Amino acid sequence: MGYVRLRQLVIAAASLEVAETLANVLGLGEAFLDPGVAEFGLVNRVYAIGDQFLEVVVPTALTAPAGRFLARGGDGGYMAIFQTDDLAAARARADALKIRRVWNIDLPDISASHLHPADVGAAIVSIDEARPAASWRWGGPDWEKHAARGKLTGAVIHTADPEGMAARWGEALGITPKGGVIQLADATLEFRPGTEERLVKFKVSVPDVGAAAVRAARRGLDVVNDEVQIGGVGIVLVG
Repeated sequence: MGYVRLRQLVIAAASLEVAETLANVLGLGEAFLDPGVAEFGLVNRVYAIGDQFLEVVVPTALTAPAGRFLARGGDGGYMAIFQTDDLAAARARADALKIRRVWNIDLPDISASHLHPADVGAAIVSIDEARPAASWRWGGPDWEKHAARGKLTGAVIHTADPEGMAARWGEALGITPKGGVIQLADATLEFRPGTEERLVKFKVSVPDVGAAAVRAARRGLDVVNDEVQIGGVGIVLVG
């Protein structure tokens, strides 16, 4: 596999108010509403940040997978979407590892596979191949016009077995972790000890951490060590 990069992080929430809060605090632009997520019993908002994306999904039925996720633990990190230039190899690797691919799609401009969270741990892992590589169908037809300044620099996953889960995600992504850390082309995944197995933090580089903190305070949110809780996720503001 030539490269693997972090392209999108997803929060599942009970209300779209979480999307509004996220956009306000981070200074995000206009959201894309993807009608395709209705297939999964969802409505959503997708925001471009640089050439990466933050998404909030809200289930329209409690029987939807995201509805069951919320019933287990409330709002929180739901999915991490990675981009590769060789999805065929990633699919073959998942099959060899007996990691279930619960959804697959092949379109002219993008192909993707969702890996079962029970087989990798903590969250749904999606591996996608966009054609051309700079494009991103899931961001909407004109996401470049609405992209905010910034970047997703990493994520933190809690688990009782950090090195074990890092190894499993590493196998799926085709990257050998060092301890509990997976270094991607453009971001870092950190697996840390925790009683709840979950995607718990998104690291987001923003143009002005102080301004983002002020916007969070205006919404009644506490910012501690440049981290603010939104939708059950610790948004770590990085300068």
